[in-house]
Amino acid sequence: MVILATTTQGIDPAAAAAVSAFFVMLMIFAGIGFILQVITWVGMWTKATKAGHFGLWACIPIVQCFIWSLMAGKPAWWGLLWLIPVVNVIIMAITLHNISVRFGRGLGTTLGLIFLPFIFWPILGLGSAQYNANAT
Repeated sequence: MVILATTTQGIDPAAAAAVSAFFVMLMIFAGIGFILQVITWVGMWTKATKAGHFGLWACIPIVQCFIWSLMAGKPAWWGLLWLIPVVNVIIMAITLHNISVRFGRGLGTTLGLIFLPFIFWPILGLGSAQYNANAT
């Protein structure tokens, strides 16, 4: 017969408070991240729609690489280049810059799409920028 030992010591209130505070902060950051992601998706959706593509495709990971390549005036197979490590950084910069140019913007917007997408995707998607497929 095995007798299980039990202790009368409880959980340290200070440790419980610290763990609770950590998880509350984690949930707040996750909520903010989700809100920023939804804002980015809205911008991507409307921007792809302006470019003549089905907007939902621009919000689906992996598929968006192909849509963005088409929006940039590149062949669809460029979407596969987004999946190759190191190469994808170069392809991303080229593609996003070409998208910026086709919406009548420049390098500043390209950098914004890379580093602050939750601001710049909605600016292009919901703003007055019009897609010009012939821009170079």
